[in-house]
Amino acid sequence: MSRIFFLQICFLFLYSRVETSDEVKNNRTETVDCSTLRLGQYICPHPQKDQIDPDTQQFIGCMKGKEIPSEGEADVICLAADEIKCNETGNSTFTRRLPCKWTNGYSLEIALLLSVFLGMFGLDRFYLGYPGIGLAKLCTLGFMFLGQLLDIILIAAQVVGPSDGSSYVIPYYGAGITVIRSTNETYLLPQADWHNIT
Repeated sequence: MSRIFFLQICFLFLYSRVETSDEVKNNRTETVDCSTLRLGQYICPHPQKDQIDPDTQQFIGCMKGKEIPSEGEADVICLAADEIKCNETGNSTFTRRLPCKWTNGYSLEIALLLSVFLGMFGLDRFYLGYPGIGLAKLCTLGFMFLGQLLDIILIAAQVVGPSDGSSYVIPYYGAGITVIRSTNETYLLPQADWHNIT
């Protein structure tokens, strides 16, 4: 009898400890505006939600950019850190706008295969939407195969892309290239080997 009584007391003690730890955890949860969270206070995109479109290999809902079409944006579901609750949703998830590459269905693999095997007839340029260059390559047998070789290099390096300004369809973790452009607001940091260049 004393053994059962002892087990009941132990069970009640452990049950009360679990309840108090849940209450403490609920009291520590803070409700904030999740658009102001700093790096390290959230994970974006949400690791348990599949937000990659299998057709475009970019975030679902990737929209065309205004100035540069290939540099678009998409609304992505993110996850706040533990003990952070978002005002917007009432839970730990929120939406954030992230950069993506807008695509229009042109595959890098197809363009490269066309360039290697049928580039002398200009089919790679026809596929990418450049009918004038494609016709010139067709009439001159790929500029005597030199234009074909040049196009293989340019398409593989992703310098030549689709004519509508979109990006190639490349696997999300594939060999995509991001071009860094310099503008009038780009600041060049002087290097140690620059000796009083005037």
